[in-house]
Amino acid sequence: MIRILTDSSADILPAEAARMGVEVVPLTVTFEDGTVLRDGIDQTSDEFYAKLAVCDKLPTTSQPSPDAFIPHFEEAMAAGDTTIAILISGELSGTLQSARIAAQTVEYEDIHFIDSRNATLGLRLLVELALKLRDEGHSAPHIVEELEKAKQRIRLLAIVDDLKYFRKGGRLPAAAAFAGAVLGIKPVVSVVEGKVVLAGKARGLPGAYVALFKLMDEQGGLDSSMPYVLGYTARRKGAEPLHRYLTSNLKLPACPLYHIGVAVGTHAGPGACGIAFFAKEG
Repeated sequence: MIRILTDSSADILPAEAARMGVEVVPLTVTFEDGTVLRDGIDQTSDEFYAKLAVCDKLPTTSQPSPDAFIPHFEEAMAAGDTTIAILISGELSGTLQSARIAAQTVEYEDIHFIDSRNATLGLRLLVELALKLRDEGHSAPHIVEELEKAKQRIRLLAIVDDLKYFRKGGRLPAAAAFAGAVLGIKPVVSVVEGKVVLAGKARGLPGAYVALFKLMDEQGGLDSSMPYVLGYTARRKGAEPLHRYLTSNLKLPACPLYHIGVAVGTHAGPGACGIAFFAKEG
């Protein structure tokens, strides 16, 4: 049997993971009062963002330890199963390194590691593709080959209400974050080569949505034959203009809308919204 494993930055909650047939290893977040929460397990997203909004000091996110992966690998090895581990970008987290250490510790060799070079919605798209290919009966090497190709086409774009969270968390240089400090300027961020970058900016939210739509075209355009997903942090209505544009202007079918969780939301902050999609081939 082929097992698909990912981490909680894919924003797949436990009940959903059980339905999908995917194993999820949680990252953790530590608040200034010492409270440690497992992403997607110990607190709802709504509770998390309410607490984040009143924090004087940004919480810290941490990769899972190797010990968090070991039970998954021991169980798979005992069952004689193959694991495909699809994890958050190695440029953003040491999660992949922890997973490799765990596999070496238990001497589990029937495993394939994939650095998604992405996170949250982008990582989720790759995981969902892996599940589709597995359920179609493809072999593990074929699935890995397809995922390595597909990850090059995944684009993640998001409008961030305030870049201070990315700056405080060290996920974006202070100079880039300064753009968001100018009154009325809303930045658009993207994941490029596994890193968060400032892709564009505009005055006010309406301008930011237009900037995001233009960036979608500049980054290859949305392949309508492949799935796409939308997400938001704290305020669902922020994603509504994205949904209207895609369904009304581009005439695309409605897509899932997900609440982005702790691991990524700590750095994006409340009020972010975004899209992940496959760029057109060629």
